Amino acid sequence: MEICHRPIAAIILIFTLFANIILPSEARGQGLGNDLHVGFYSKTCPQVEDIVSDVVKRFQAQDPKLPPALLRLFFHDCFVKGCDASILLDATPSGQPVEKLSEANGKTLRGLEVIDEIKAELEKSCPRTVSCADIIAYAAREAVALAGLPRHDVPAGRRDSTTSRATDADVSLPTPTMPLQQIIGIFNQRNFSLEDIVVMSGAHSIGESQCNQVNRRIYTFAPNVPRDPALDPAYADELAQKCPAQVPPDQELNFKVNLDPVTPEVLDNQYYLNLQQKKGLFQSDQALATHPGTQEIVNQMAASNEAWTKRFIKNMIKMGRSQVLTRDEGEIRLNCREFNKEPDRIDNA
Repeated sequence: MEICHRPIAAIILIFTLFANIILPSEARGQGLGNDLHVGFYSKTCPQVEDIVSDVVKRFQAQDPKLPPALLRLFFHDCFVKGCDASILLDATPSGQPVEKLSEANGKTLRGLEVIDEIKAELEKSCPRTVSCADIIAYAAREAVALAGLPRHDVPAGRRDSTTSRATDADVSLPTPTMPLQQIIGIFNQRNFSLEDIVVMSGAHSIGESQCNQVNRRIYTFAPNVPRDPALDPAYADELAQKCPAQVPPDQELNFKVNLDPVTPEVLDNQYYLNLQQKKGLFQSDQALATHPGTQEIVNQMAASNEAWTKRFIKNMIKMGRSQVLTRDEGEIRLNCREFNKEPDRIDNA
């Protein structure tokens, strides 16, 4: 979410500030399908959430920037072809390049070692029980809590995919320079509304971006217009001090800027205040503040951190239900980086 995050969109909805609240039934899966529910492992692995929490906290103590990395891992897994842990695979039976090797992920994907450690501990406590897809969802919840939001219930029961293709990630994930209307189309295909787009984009209040994702806005925006006029001049100067016009080859990871210059390690509605002040780092983010279908939603979120928090958690739960594998679909991997090989295949969990 290092987070190279991407804004999102779909259909124009009438937005009422207090219309959407997080009901317990939404987390618990009543009437929402997908066979996911809170407490899925209450009998088979009751300690699963404590183990995930302990491991994430241990790693975060050494790496304070871990929460946005775990959020991005969750988003990039769920958004490509559903929350199925396909992003974790090192290889698949097809032999095709996997999602983690895609241009959209590549060198910027972080948090994999955290998932590995959680899985290793769970295999000791509850062998062949907890899916890697559920581990990602639980870890993302811990990331949200460590970044300052309330700890929410996570419906579980996902199963793991045996397929993963880099091409799927490259065509599915929005980019910071993509026109907002194109992003709207991508998210419309996944049943996300304009409100969902604006709310989930608030994840950009934590994390970092490589300078090469924003340099065009600072130096080469258009002929005879080097800087994006939608970018606050003082903020552009600040970015230029941190991002050279030419990043040295193979040093992209050494030149980064915070997504939120005000509260870079706290999940809050500062992101929307930044947009109102023309301080959105990505061009696609800043477009949310002026698009006729999203401008008022941005203003609503800027006006109330509490309102945004409720909607963000609700959207975390919604994202976690995207195209999941359940029951006898997929498998429960023994190693999150590898699909199960006979005779280790687990057909039912």
